Amino acid sequence: MSTQETTDGAPGARDVRLVAPGFAELTIRPEDGCRISSLIINDLEVLRQGDRYGSFPMAPWCGRIELGQFRSFVTAPGGGDGAARSGGVRHQMPINATPHAIHGTVRDQPWRTATVDDQSATFYCDLTDPWPYRGRVTQTFELTDDALTLTMGVESRGDSFPAQAGWHPWFLRQLGPTGAPVQIAFDPTWQEERGVDHLPTGRRVEPGPGPWDDCFGMPDGVDVTLTWPTQLELTITSGAQWVVVYDEQEEAVCVEPQSGPPNGLNTVPRLVTPIDPLEVSTTWRWKRF
Repeated sequence: MSTQETTDGAPGARDVRLVAPGFAELTIRPEDGCRISSLIINDLEVLRQGDRYGSFPMAPWCGRIELGQFRSFVTAPGGGDGAARSGGVRHQMPINATPHAIHGTVRDQPWRTATVDDQSATFYCDLTDPWPYRGRVTQTFELTDDALTLTMGVESRGDSFPAQAGWHPWFLRQLGPTGAPVQIAFDPTWQEERGVDHLPTGRRVEPGPGPWDDCFGMPDGVDVTLTWPTQLELTITSGAQWVVVYDEQEEAVCVEPQSGPPNGLNTVPRLVTPIDPLEVSTTWRWKRF
């Protein structure tokens, strides 16, 4: 039975399950970084299981920050729409992917439940230490018979700050013990050249063949299709213009729509102000063969 309640900010100590009857079941773990622990489509689990897997939100940054450091930013003269330039204080985030900091802080925080009904839910968490700015991150899940839409917002509750948001899903390479390996199809405009330190060098190059642990630019929006032959097709779309594809592990592949590239707090910062929050969404749409 799906949860039906409005908890007004109560800690989300139990899993939340959304159901589209006969088609899909989604399980969310608010206490574990508000990650999706399970997505079952027509009796097929599509996400890798385990404490660090499923699908987790990335905020207030995505991917790696060089040496875990970024600077505060101030609005450029005459700038708008999140324009920014460097300046201010250098901040140090904890190193958790030596020598860098990776994937933000909110995946390691308990989230609070705002509202839940049969097929939708909203959660939030406040940005706290080690992040140096006051803010809040919200995440909404909307499940239908053939799609899941995720929306995340990052808002400032004080000073402005650079931020990113996105998702890191771990899709199973095979669905079931006899399933064929997944096929990845997408047509990016460019690939961010990756340096030996796993950070973009700043050069945009022609997209190359996999295997990948790379960021790609899709200026018309992310559009990636995963196909498990004879079983399932799942298309990931987003208005975001960057996607990281990681397929170097045997068990799973990752397709990560995000609002900026790795190290983007330093290279292409998007400023979040008290009157201009960051919002990003993604939709996973599927069909059975």
